[in-house]
Amino acid sequence: MLPDKLLNKFETLVEKCNFPPPGEFLPCAVSGGPDSLALMVLATIHGCQVEVIHVDHGIRSEGDQEAQIVAKAAKRFGATFRSEKVYVAPGPNIEARARQARFNVLPKKVATGHTADDQAETVLLNLLRGTGIDGLSGMSHSFRHPILSLRRSDTHQICSDLDLEVVMDPSNLDPRFKRNLIRHKVLGLLSEVAERDIVPLLARQALLYRDESELLDNLSETIDPSSVHALTTARPALARRALRRWLKNEQGYPPSASSVERVMNVAKGSIRATEIEGGVRIRRSQGTLFLERNLEGNFGPR
Repeated sequence: MLPDKLLNKFETLVEKCNFPPPGEFLPCAVSGGPDSLALMVLATIHGCQVEVIHVDHGIRSEGDQEAQIVAKAAKRFGATFRSEKVYVAPGPNIEARARQARFNVLPKKVATGHTADDQAETVLLNLLRGTGIDGLSGMSHSFRHPILSLRRSDTHQICSDLDLEVVMDPSNLDPRFKRNLIRHKVLGLLSEVAERDIVPLLARQALLYRDESELLDNLSETIDPSSVHALTTARPALARRALRRWLKNEQGYPPSASSVERVMNVAKGSIRATEIEGGVRIRRSQGTLFLERNLEGNFGPR
């Protein structure tokens, strides 16, 4: 049992979170870092039936020891525990490949310990890559990201208050990764220039952009993305939105802005057909757009 003072403190933090109702099952991805451990603690205090899932990427030799740390914490707070192992080969983009490998073995509705600081970093990363309103809206405030309104300082304090053993991932300090540069250099510099902490500002902006993004999605659902007439008579922003939704559903990931524009040019008749990511060709015939998958790498003349 927690002392009343700590329990009251943590319950105040829970009120800022977005957990499912008490008693519901909630799988949580827990690496052993302070953010994911705090997620587990607050979820159990809220009354969720928490399953803690630790994924060992096999990148560091300490993987088994880290799993034991997480298992110990899960037992302390009455959560069930299971461990998964994946193999990530050395090479370029190892951070992105490790993240994908992790989510391949996690439940689709797993909760993660992303905080407002992670949200700010994500928005800036997307901005640097070149993004529209979707990228600027960051992560959704949902059961997938229940502690997104908390700060990283909150999660560290929770672990300190409870004297929890935490796993410190050295890759979080590696300057080869852009997120680390944003975390340790860019955010501090921007806050200095702005003369204020810009993390809450970026987090609030992300919320506003997400509301607008969802509104555009709803409006674009009335547009048939395969209909040339529907696309060319709709407002351009909604037409692009409808195409983006269609292509994402077909490919499993969002198309680039340039791909959407090329497909719009097919709809307008500027070009007969175009190829986009994933070996997909879009062609126009009798007022309809057709999507074709290329399995041999050659569509022939356009």
